[in-house]
Amino acid sequence: MEPIEGRLLIDGELVESETGRWAPSIDPATEAVIGRAPLGSARDMHRAIDAAERAWPAWAAREVDERAEILRAFGDRLAQRFDELSRIEVRDSGNTLRPTQHAMDETLKTLRFYAGIAPMMRGETIPASSRHMHMTLLEPYGVVGRIAAYNHPALFSVARTAAALAVGNAVVVKPPETSPLSVLILGEVAQEMLPPGVFNIVNGTGAEAGDALVRHPEVKRLALIGSVATGRAIQRSAAEVAVKHVTLELGGKNPMIVFADADAEAAATSAVRGMNFPWQGQSCGSNSRVLVHRDLYEDVLERITAKVAALRLGDPMADTTDMGPINNAKSYAHVTGFFDRQQTAGARLMTGGKRPDGAEFARGFWVEPTVYGDVAPHMRLWRDEIFGPVMSVAPWDDYETMLADANDTSYGLSAAIWTNDISTAITTARRLRAGSIFVNGSNTHFVGMPWGGFKNSGVEREEGVEEMRSYLETKALNIML
Repeated sequence: MEPIEGRLLIDGELVESETGRWAPSIDPATEAVIGRAPLGSARDMHRAIDAAERAWPAWAAREVDERAEILRAFGDRLAQRFDELSRIEVRDSGNTLRPTQHAMDETLKTLRFYAGIAPMMRGETIPASSRHMHMTLLEPYGVVGRIAAYNHPALFSVARTAAALAVGNAVVVKPPETSPLSVLILGEVAQEMLPPGVFNIVNGTGAEAGDALVRHPEVKRLALIGSVATGRAIQRSAAEVAVKHVTLELGGKNPMIVFADADAEAAATSAVRGMNFPWQGQSCGSNSRVLVHRDLYEDVLERITAKVAALRLGDPMADTTDMGPINNAKSYAHVTGFFDRQQTAGARLMTGGKRPDGAEFARGFWVEPTVYGDVAPHMRLWRDEIFGPVMSVAPWDDYETMLADANDTSYGLSAAIWTNDISTAITTARRLRAGSIFVNGSNTHFVGMPWGGFKNSGVEREEGVEEMRSYLETKALNIML
């Protein structure tokens, strides 16, 4: 593949940064430079926001069906470059090819979903008095800022802005610093298919471009998928300049609970699938803590270990590869820091826990898929989000103690329950402090189902009707008859 060179998308034009600065893009599998991306400045970001501010009134004034048709055509054109965008993202992120193609497919489905349901966003008539008419109107915020994460750059930049666009907002996207290329290239499609200023992309550092987006007074609506630390920093920065509506989908340390009546093979298979090894475990929804009833514990642990040990590492572009490299050097250092023997003392290393052997892994950010057994609730393995391919498994005997351990975390994104007893499943689901619960399954996103977390895992919900509604403000209209 030829070196990839992206451009910023500002007011319908593909441009370089006004400073002329560029940042290299690194293939995390080899550490080779595969392209470069413009390093946008605060002034670039302000230009994009100004363009969005000019563009959104005319975009919002279009008939909803017209906006929907434009978004569907945008999706159709993206589909024509589906393979190209997928392959760029694989090389830039380290994610394996088949799951990346699946994510691209989900991007198109979500775009079409929101284009289809946009007419459902309607106000109400309210019998507030008998002599007058009272109603509510729903209107777009105007300019929406979206900060995308590196695990699914294109999906988060399009699927997670579709709802805002469909109801009449203009959008400014800041791609992830370590994997911006697929987002910048899809900007070519946005330039071709969307009105100028309606969709803008400004790559840059969080400290400069990201901060300029968060602090701009005209951007009242912001959304982030990222870490808790980044989410808190954005809340703090936004609050210093204006009152803003901020959606945060942050980290997770998600429990999967296996009861004694569960099928050991099905539970083990689901645990491995739900750990998201094709994305190197770099997913906030991964079920990284597995609590297994002692009657099944050794059986399930052995099955999980065998399945994880059989995962094939290698070229992320190959169909035979099950797992690629960690996204970047900083994340690699964070993940491997959990393998320190002093910190894991008392836990059983079942498989992994190191860099893989072999000349093909001499460079790049490679970590073996890893399973620890007998992990105790006080261990860092159990408590901190690793955001890597590391699963912790522990036995339980007492229901109340197990439930307390499952909830004893600052996170609350998702949880899974494995049992054949529907009463046990529902009772446990009600007591788990998490935003998405899966019974006899794990970590699956369904179109139209809301996704988001309790506690430090975030605020608001995405991926459903709730997301689209969150990009509209309510105006009360009182007509004195």
